Amino acid sequence: MKTIKIISFHLLGWLLVLGYFYGGHLIDGTTFRQSAFSISMNFIQVIEFYICYAWVYPRFLKRNKLPQLIGGILFTIAVFTSLRYLIEEILYLKWFGFHNYDDGVTAWNYISDNIYWSLAFIVVPAAVYGIEQSFKSEQANRKLKEEVVKAELSFLKSQINPHFLYNTLNYVYSLAIPVSDQLANAVLRLSDLMRYTLNDSPDGKVSLDKEVEYLESYVALFRMRFEPKFYVDFTADGVGDQKIASLILIPFVENAFKHGVVNDETQPVRIRLKVQHKRLSFEVSNKISHAQKDHSSGIGMVNIHRRLDLIYPEKHELLISNNGNTYKSTLILNL
Repeated sequence: MKTIKIISFHLLGWLLVLGYFYGGHLIDGTTFRQSAFSISMNFIQVIEFYICYAWVYPRFLKRNKLPQLIGGILFTIAVFTSLRYLIEEILYLKWFGFHNYDDGVTAWNYISDNIYWSLAFIVVPAAVYGIEQSFKSEQANRKLKEEVVKAELSFLKSQINPHFLYNTLNYVYSLAIPVSDQLANAVLRLSDLMRYTLNDSPDGKVSLDKEVEYLESYVALFRMRFEPKFYVDFTADGVGDQKIASLILIPFVENAFKHGVVNDETQPVRIRLKVQHKRLSFEVSNKISHAQKDHSSGIGMVNIHRRLDLIYPEKHELLISNNGNTYKSTLILNL
């Protein structure tokens, strides 16, 4: 929802609630003392509502942090009780000469009574927050479905039968063997890349060692294109059969080759992959090329962010740095 819409709904809601509270006073009449206590109570309840709605529930409810949630609710009750005591027992007595509770009331009775009065406006913001999150989730799901449909349509419009292309590459490889070993190896590398993209799993994940093999084939194919002046430093540590989303790492290497300098021995493209305790760190850095850019369509960082958000929600961190000379991207995944 847009901010203006949310504010409008809140204003309308409070107008209805306060109209209900004070409508009876206007019809039946009331004393100044009763009105003063009604105003103080409603004022404190509004504060209590927004402490829960804007701070407690967004921070602790959706992340299943039960101890912090309980602590936040207890803090809200404490604020409610303290403000009510300040206004009704101290300020009203000083300003108007009256206060709410009898002089003989015990501290426990005062606290327990205020716990009772505070509960309603702890429950109400929970309901409002829950309904609002449901609307947001529904809108997000609808948008996601629309994006999936658009992606499927776009894919179908641009698709070339990949199996046909793969089989054709194998045929070209057989023709290239007697002609040139270099050409045959290039076709073989390209065929390996194509075969990997055809392998699919039900959950869209593959073993990390297979993903690394794909990266190595991709680097080797580019090495054939630019050698002997092709400088890439690629290391991988701790790689095994850990599961990772297919083709989630290649966009960073692709961007480095596309927008970086690969023929500078003093500043090679560096690719570092390390896995430790189910934590993957993938770092790619390259010298920025200031030559004319290739404007052909690519995956792009926007799509990378989108895919990471969908596959690894709250389980990834992507850091990008650019000092004008070096571009560096660091991806951290919790596997």
